[in-house]
Amino acid sequence: MSRVRVVNLRKVFDKTIAVNRVSFEVLDGEFVVLLGPSGCGKTTTLRCIAGLEAPDEGEIYIDDRLVNDLPPKDRDVAMVFQSYALYPHMSVFDNLAFPLKMRKLHKEEIDRRVKEVAKLLQIDHLLSRKPRQLSGGEQQRVALGRALVRNPQVWLMDEPLSNLDAKLRVYMRAELKKLQKDLKITTIYVTHDQAEAMAMADRIAVMNKGLILQYDSPHVIYEKPANMFVGGFIGTPPMNFIEANIVEENNLVFLDAGFFKYPLEQELANIVKSKASTEKVVLGFRPEDTSISTERKPDSVFQAELYVVEPMGSNVIVDLKVGEYLIKVVTSPTTRLPPVGEKVWVYFPLERLHIFDSKTEQVII
Repeated sequence: MSRVRVVNLRKVFDKTIAVNRVSFEVLDGEFVVLLGPSGCGKTTTLRCIAGLEAPDEGEIYIDDRLVNDLPPKDRDVAMVFQSYALYPHMSVFDNLAFPLKMRKLHKEEIDRRVKEVAKLLQIDHLLSRKPRQLSGGEQQRVALGRALVRNPQVWLMDEPLSNLDAKLRVYMRAELKKLQKDLKITTIYVTHDQAEAMAMADRIAVMNKGLILQYDSPHVIYEKPANMFVGGFIGTPPMNFIEANIVEENNLVFLDAGFFKYPLEQELANIVKSKASTEKVVLGFRPEDTSISTERKPDSVFQAELYVVEPMGSNVIVDLKVGEYLIKVVTSPTTRLPPVGEKVWVYFPLERLHIFDSKTEQVII
């Protein structure tokens, strides 16, 4: 078993709370991503697990062993940094061999392990080269190899793909995911790229301001965001948000946004009224769940001005303006659109609508 448990982790830098009583568990062989914007505490959390930062409070367990007081070399983890941190004066072979030499392994064992890992990562033809003679993708493979050659219990990765170009990054994330699954190494991976997190993770911990706001599978986090931050952070383009009031007219309940009223069935209305802390809520709907038409249909919700059209190849992002809101819709390249400045009708289905409390920003439905 190589599971990791973090319990009430807290870290403060100069009165700034970087990590605020974070708790989570990574199962044996699981690929977990810490996801969030810059400054959310994800890298600090990773560095505490690695032993590069000392937590102010809380406990860190690796394989059920408390490691708070252990130095990094005794935690049986391997860390891959954003910068790769390769030794420029050493060959690829020596970079891979370095952690094994530090452990004073026999030369034959070092040679066997280095060649084994190099073949696995398809860099065995590069062993005599120096880092400056390698491409970005090759350097990244060497950094992975140096972590892998030690046979660690846990991989810790801090944005290892961020220095690669977009095409290579997409290719390498697939390669890295396959490698992790083949080797079954427990992995904690830090990134600010939500597409990377969704593509690679078994579970994602979405972080902001030192807190974990939701910890679940990519599917659940996308389909059922726990709060407005998660809903807005996950998805490209991000979720649309519109403020609305809960109003009752003639024994019917509506969500009144000013430029439209959305009727609620009685059962749904009772849930919203019982859970909302005030009469104000926020409606969230994803651009890909939204459709537009030039003519009003029975299920059309409101009318908006066609503001900008962004062709993206496989789809088109349409920006609509209504009042103070700029709403994004994802549609097909074959959709016939009127000229910019014209009006269109907008529809989003009730079963795909998310309703959040405007005060707490937590999900109601």
